[in-house]
Amino acid sequence: MKNRKLKNSELDRKSIEDFKEAKKTPLIVILDNIRSLNNIGSVFRTADAFLIEKIFLCGITATPPHKDIQKTALGATDTVMWEHRENTEDVIKELREKGVKILSIEQAEDAVMLNDFSPKSDETYAIVFGNEVKGVQQSVVSASDYVIEIPQYGSKHSLNISVSAGVVMWDLFAKMKS
Repeated sequence: MKNRKLKNSELDRKSIEDFKEAKKTPLIVILDNIRSLNNIGSVFRTADAFLIEKIFLCGITATPPHKDIQKTALGATDTVMWEHRENTEDVIKELREKGVKILSIEQAEDAVMLNDFSPKSDETYAIVFGNEVKGVQQSVVSASDYVIEIPQYGSKHSLNISVSAGVVMWDLFAKMKS
C-alpha cells in the first residue's frame, strides 16, 4: 500500500477567524509556574490542535509575545485565548464558581489513573500542569476536584510538561468526542 503525504494545502486548516468562531472542546488549561518557554509554546500548539477553550498562564509562566514561545507555538498564541494571572488558586476559585471541574495532573495519593478517568459530556474541565521541577503546587492539588495521574511503567516516572499536556489533552478530547 502506498500512502501519499498530504500537502499543507490539503489539510483543511482553520483560519484564525474560523478557529475563534469554532465550537471549542470544554477544556481549559492552567499552567502553574512553568519556566520553560518552549514548553509553554508547545502547550499552545497542542491546545490549538484540540480546540481548547483557553489557557491560563499563572505565576512565573511567561506570556506571548516571546520568540522562544513562538518558536514552538507556531502561531497558536494568535488562535488560542489566553490570560496571565499571578495566582493559580484565584483562577481555580473563579472557575469552580462557574461550575468548572478542576483536574490537577500530578502523582499523588488516591490519584485517578488517566485511563480510568471518564469525563462527563456536560462538564467543562480545567487541567492544571505544574512546574517542571516541583510539579503542581500542593495548595492547588488540595483544591482540585480530581488528581489525575498518567500511568508510567519505566524507570523515570516523569514526563516533560509538553508531553504530559499532549497526552492528557488528546485523551480527554478523544473521550469527550466519542
